[in-house]
Amino acid sequence: MKKMIIKGGNRLAGEVTIGGAKNSTVALIPAAILADTPVQFDTVPDILDVHNLMIILESMNVKSTFTHGVLDIDPTQIVEAELPSQAIKSLRASYYFMGALLGRFHRAVVTFPGGDNIGPRPIDQHIKAFRALGATVTEENGTVHMNAPEGLHGARIFMDMVSVGGTINAILAAVRAEGVTTIENAAREPEIVDLATFLNNMGAKIRGAGTDVIRITGVQTLQSMNTHTIIPDRIETGTYLSLAAAMGDGVMINNVIPEHMEAFTSKMMDMGVDLQIGVDRIYVPAIGQLQPTIVKTMPYPGFATDLQQPLTPLMALANGQSKVVDTIYPKRVKHIPELQKLGMQIEAGDGEILINHSANFTGAEVQASEIRAGASLMITGLMADGTTIIHNADHILRGYDRIVWKLNRLNANVAIEEDD
Repeated sequence: MKKMIIKGGNRLAGEVTIGGAKNSTVALIPAAILADTPVQFDTVPDILDVHNLMIILESMNVKSTFTHGVLDIDPTQIVEAELPSQAIKSLRASYYFMGALLGRFHRAVVTFPGGDNIGPRPIDQHIKAFRALGATVTEENGTVHMNAPEGLHGARIFMDMVSVGGTINAILAAVRAEGVTTIENAAREPEIVDLATFLNNMGAKIRGAGTDVIRITGVQTLQSMNTHTIIPDRIETGTYLSLAAAMGDGVMINNVIPEHMEAFTSKMMDMGVDLQIGVDRIYVPAIGQLQPTIVKTMPYPGFATDLQQPLTPLMALANGQSKVVDTIYPKRVKHIPELQKLGMQIEAGDGEILINHSANFTGAEVQASEIRAGASLMITGLMADGTTIIHNADHILRGYDRIVWKLNRLNANVAIEEDD
């Protein structure tokens, strides 16, 4: 594991360019194995999850190369193989290979994936979708076995709860199934629209992505003709917006889709941050007084659960008490004792996180339990006097494109080292 060493207190200024969306990328890479031709992605974030997915591709004889944000994948010589359990267990989104392999081979065996530990995230909606499409699914000792010897057939799938992962896996399995599939109560996230755009450009027939009803007419072949440019990462955008407001003397954030950020930016403006929003960029000026706020996480287009932790350090600067209610992952609280070590007045109870005004932060040794918890510690460490050491920093590297380089270009003092 690695550690992040932050010497805090530096005011930040300059420009930062947002990378491609992690949550799109981790679905697009498994989707590439559905193609009958080589595939190319552009603006791919340089994060650990991408490299882990490339290891999984290699196990199936799928060649891939990644250079300067361009990822080439050649699935034309793909073979069925046991997927490497270590890469699977380090990466929750590896479960998208379930839908992709089922769509390609009509069978798959996948170890139950790992990834962030932020409370229960069951895959029952995924399994329900696979069964509706005609697959038999059994789970034994953390391994999921799927088989559809007669092939997959279009079906009506109703999601009992809005599930981004379940919606994506259903699309991956249904896109080459025979007949028409309708996914009702589907998730509406921009990353799902990005996936559908990629597949449609290869000849898929997916309609309604971005709404709660998606209709898929199965096709027999998918052929890539063009490079697919991945949408900007809205969670990375929100993290830099919060960081720039907390410690910035004027920061321009480039490669942004403002429409994807409205729940977040409106909350920041309610707090008193005078954001200047352009067509594809947002300028964050130095801030004055901040007002407390209440954040309630909801499925898109509501406030994203992945952004409650990155906003927390900014909420701590407000004059008064702010509150977070996470309706998606109410157990997402492991960052709280670590933030307390840095001097934040924050506590959790009765399904709420309460953040009181905190004037002085002091560097300390803390542990990142997952990606966005790590982001909140990183921002607070940059705000703190002295040195902060974040252990298990691999979590941060899993989700943030070239994070050390980007921060140091803004005048931060950050380094990554191997942990003892």
